Amino acid sequence: MLATMSGPSESTAARLRAVPGVQRVPSAKLELFVLRGFLSGEQCADLIARIDATRRPSTIADDIGDAAFRTSETCDLDHRDSAVAAVDAQLAALSGIERAFGEPLQGQRYAAGQEFKPHTDYFEPDGADFARYTSVSGQRTWTFMIYLNAVDAGGGTRFKAIDKIVQPEPGKLLAWNNRTPDGGVNPATLHHGMKVRAGLKYVITRWYRERPWPW
Repeated sequence: MLATMSGPSESTAARLRAVPGVQRVPSAKLELFVLRGFLSGEQCADLIARIDATRRPSTIADDIGDAAFRTSETCDLDHRDSAVAAVDAQLAALSGIERAFGEPLQGQRYAAGQEFKPHTDYFEPDGADFARYTSVSGQRTWTFMIYLNAVDAGGGTRFKAIDKIVQPEPGKLLAWNNRTPDGGVNPATLHHGMKVRAGLKYVITRWYRERPWPW
């Protein structure tokens, strides 16, 4: 039986540490894991095609009025699609988190010059949109993000608090805990989807919640 987010946050971290090939980035400030080759080249290509087919401008919670804060495009992937369902199953097997606790899988596309400025994935407890986004499923807990391609130049993900930049690579997965050990939000998860200097960048992201998502 899969673990759920109703259990201790350490359960997902412990599970990841036990997976062959998973590397934990050494830091006491946050739990951040990297796994290369999580998706195959064929899976990456299939997902890129789906993102290109239905992409739209990305949005943010607690809009601060900076039109250049997040300039990527987003695609909501259909969980009934066989390619998407296969990734859902892989993520559940890796994380130990039941699919019910995950938001729908999302794809993002960054063209040259586009970025997502430094941000956290959790909803700010004192933010204007906090109640709107957390009233049903609660706060975001874990983030699982997968790069789908190599980028000609730029496009890395920088975690400023630990001065760590992860470079895009087809099928590479990043996972991090958005919380502190006491269950609060962790500002050290601040990260920057750095500007793409040349080429395109594609990723998919699954955010998990404290309570089941209303599928």
